[in-house]
Amino acid sequence: MTEPGPLEQALHAARALVLADLTARDVAEAEIVSLVEDAVAGRRWWVEQWPEGAGYVAGLVAQDALLERYGRWPLCPVCDAGDPHALDVEPELGPDPHWVCGRAGVVVAPVGGLA
Repeated sequence: MTEPGPLEQALHAARALVLADLTARDVAEAEIVSLVEDAVAGRRWWVEQWPEGAGYVAGLVAQDALLERYGRWPLCPVCDAGDPHALDVEPELGPDPHWVCGRAGVVVAPVGGLA
């Protein structure tokens, strides 16, 4: 059996991190997981074209996964007052992506590390 190459490993790792966050927020239903699979498939071409960006794919999949059909996620666990709002991924294009609350200016968790 052939071991997956670095690009495929990056895509698998991105999928695992986003699925961990979905599971932590109790939204890892079959339909939602399919959206993650679509996001991974959509980023496969991107990372094939720019292999140096493999370290950025987890943050991109986290941003892409549910946006079109589900809306922004996950909801911010930091802010108690005001309208509910989603966390952002920072850096938008960079390694070591984290979920952050833009309103409070705090890092909540790394992508894949929501509790």
